[in-house]
Amino acid sequence: MAHLNILGMGVALVTPFTKNKEIDYPALNRVIDHVVDNGADFLVVLGTTGETPALFPEEKISIKRFIKEKTGGRIPLVIGIGGNNTAEIDKQLKEEDLTGYSAILSVVPPYNKPSQEGIYCHFKAIAEASPLPVILYNVPGRTGINMTADTTLRLARELPNIIGIKEASGNIHQIQRLIREKPEGFTVLSGDDGMTYPLMTLGAQGVISVLGNAYPKDFSEMVHLCLEGNYIEAVDYHFKFRDIIHLLFADGNPAGVKCVMHDMGLIENELRLPLVPVCENTASEILHWVKKLK
Repeated sequence: MAHLNILGMGVALVTPFTKNKEIDYPALNRVIDHVVDNGADFLVVLGTTGETPALFPEEKISIKRFIKEKTGGRIPLVIGIGGNNTAEIDKQLKEEDLTGYSAILSVVPPYNKPSQEGIYCHFKAIAEASPLPVILYNVPGRTGINMTADTTLRLARELPNIIGIKEASGNIHQIQRLIREKPEGFTVLSGDDGMTYPLMTLGAQGVISVLGNAYPKDFSEMVHLCLEGNYIEAVDYHFKFRDIIHLLFADGNPAGVKCVMHDMGLIENELRLPLVPVCENTASEILHWVKKLK
């Protein structure tokens, strides 16, 4: 299978809800236009930021189809397909219609806490079953287990269908090693908006972003300046967003970015349990920064 270059700013799309907690497709339509028209390089559908664990199977199918039809091939689409039952994921990959999607994003298995050998075997099975290239997703803060640099590099070297990683371990030494030792054609993407600039100065090739839902134009500009090696100009954007990025995650994701997007008139400020909107104090701080950014 040919490699697919996923570089730049990917946006991990939110799932907008109406006040009665139904999927808000007109709002999703607005969000897609907002990010695609303002610099997103690719979209990640049904990821963490999309509140995917709180969606019913039929809703996931509907969202996947809606976004494919709305984008109409204008931009690459990556779909989140992961979990802690390897056989179930393999079955889904073999049976699901993935037409219109360019790659899958698959997270380290949560809750089970497999060994590094278990993680390797899990992703080897996924790579062999997937009709699309695979992007790994390492986020130990959510999964309870870190995929080491040794395991990631082993997968990258041995399985050509694994084309990159969204790295959200926060371990800069681990990520530096991946950047330094990765095989040609393997992409390292930041999984943390706040670490995007420093990681790109070290050689990372982009980000899968939460902030990009709200501020795609400026954040994409920062990412592309970094890709061009213009770190002096890019650092201004890094500091511009530093404080609000921290606030966006203070009460959990995607509660923070939904607060901002509601203020922008893009969506309702609605989440599905067990997630709830940011608290009053956090909302006040976020909106203070939103006014400054204007």
